Amino acid sequence: MPKSLRVAVQMDPIASINIDADSTFALMLEAQARGHVMWHYHVRDLALQGGRVVAHAQPVTVRRVKGDHFTLGAAEELDLSAVDVVLMRQDPPFDMAYITATHILEHIHPKTLVVNDPASVRNAPEKLFVTHFPELMPETLISASVAQIRKFREKHGDIILKPLFGNGGAGVFHVRPDDPNLNSLLEMFTERSREPLVVQRYVPDVRKGDKRIILVDGEAMGAINRVPAAGEARSNMHVGGRPEPTQLTDREKEICAAIGPELRKRGMIFVGIDVIGGYLTEINVTSPTGLQEIARFDGVHLEKSIWDAIEAKR
Repeated sequence: MPKSLRVAVQMDPIASINIDADSTFALMLEAQARGHVMWHYHVRDLALQGGRVVAHAQPVTVRRVKGDHFTLGAAEELDLSAVDVVLMRQDPPFDMAYITATHILEHIHPKTLVVNDPASVRNAPEKLFVTHFPELMPETLISASVAQIRKFREKHGDIILKPLFGNGGAGVFHVRPDDPNLNSLLEMFTERSREPLVVQRYVPDVRKGDKRIILVDGEAMGAINRVPAAGEARSNMHVGGRPEPTQLTDREKEICAAIGPELRKRGMIFVGIDVIGGYLTEINVTSPTGLQEIARFDGVHLEKSIWDAIEAKR
């Protein structure tokens, strides 16, 4: 039996989570079942002072009771170099605040194991890291150039337009060949941000679903298919996507085998990739989800595999 670990969970406020869907909650329940001791803190309560990384944190226990799913103890200044594991689980956006948190946590990793590796998280934004595997992707352009985007649209006709550092399906547009709104959309995006956009050839198979595959330490462990609602181009569950049980195809196994060694090398213990019609579209490393949906359909509790991997490294 492994020793009891001291675990700090950096996440969004625990009071606001949906305990039937939140993957961090599933990880916390499993940690507690294994006898690990946990603290909860928000990324705003993380600090670097005199070379010490500290958090204004509270001891936490959890239980699967709606409306009464956690108990917090008295707040304390927690030296994160004195804990065994930090779970970096706050949700994106992947902005300068997120990037700064990775720089701070880099001061304690790997003596304190940060999951996922903070430098690798910083260097692997979901829509950019995936571009290192162009042979697995649909045709993709990343650019702020209106001329380049128009040229790409002329070539492919049917395209998806999305913000480079967006999340949860926010700001994702399906622009059909006869859609006159491209110029307006580009104006809207460029007024709001100087960041490039992601433009991808539309893959019609998205109507059959966007598959989320969970990899643990580089190994494919489980998957769920997310089917878009009628009239919706996005399959994210909080915008009406419907989860379905699924199995991995040979092509999807091929994709996982191609990227798995690189994930393991970079210290990416818990990763969720998105595959549409046999094409890899995103590699999610910041705060992947899907554990509870997979458990409901397949009876497989991947939080156990994740903690097995963490404990093996401790």
